[in-house]
Amino acid sequence: MDEALIDSSQLFVTGSALETISQWSSILKSFQQRLSPYFARCEARQAAFNYIQALLSPVERKNGWQIAEQVGDITPYRVQHLLGRAQWDETQLCHEVRQYGIAGLSQPEDIFAVDETGFLKQGNQSVGVQVQYYGTTGQLENCQVGVFLAYVTSKGHSLIDRRLYLPKSWADDPQKRSKVGVPETIQFATKAQLAQQMLQSAWEAGLRSAWVVADEVYGNDTRFGRWLEQSGQQPYVLTVNKQHSVVMGWQPYRAEAACQSLLPEQWQR
Repeated sequence: MDEALIDSSQLFVTGSALETISQWSSILKSFQQRLSPYFARCEARQAAFNYIQALLSPVERKNGWQIAEQVGDITPYRVQHLLGRAQWDETQLCHEVRQYGIAGLSQPEDIFAVDETGFLKQGNQSVGVQVQYYGTTGQLENCQVGVFLAYVTSKGHSLIDRRLYLPKSWADDPQKRSKVGVPETIQFATKAQLAQQMLQSAWEAGLRSAWVVADEVYGNDTRFGRWLEQSGQQPYVLTVNKQHSVVMGWQPYRAEAACQSLLPEQWQR
């Protein structure tokens, strides 16, 4: 058989597959329409739509050059302009994405999960970059750190808000701030305070979850736990280290000792 011949079965697409493709295309267009009002110019709006499609593509590395190639641009100028100079309301757009994600994943036993992640950097010019704890390696690395709020249900999960952690070395340095355009309204905030900002924003938008969960970075901040308690009927689970002080029966204990004092039947999942 001629090797140039292609098996016709490789070109066959079932009707159900075509229907699925059509549904995906329709859903994506509907989503893009929801985002349209937040862009000042049609060029930025189209660049954003191309960017979203590139992020959904199987391209392994989502850098400027590979995204440009994926969407048919000769250079990464358009995506760089979108992310660095174009006028669009990123805060309101983020809120729109939050509403969209929660509407699609909503379940009674839903969770708001707080966590941070680091982004390795080679230089020292990116906003907030410094040598700090990098969770992926468990070591100090030159990186940026972002705090994220995720919405989690049995249907899946989605990131719904974000804050860039600005260390004191940046927050207290007018020259650094001015060089990269950090707004004056942004001041130093701990990671727990950034988490509080995101949760407060969600609650003010009328969004509540069955649980709020976070790891040790937030659980060891007693002010964060106290704020959750005072927020009004918000169940939460926060990880703490074994030396953390907890109260049982009005008596303070170290977390490790408190756990060891409980019988197996006293634990609940």
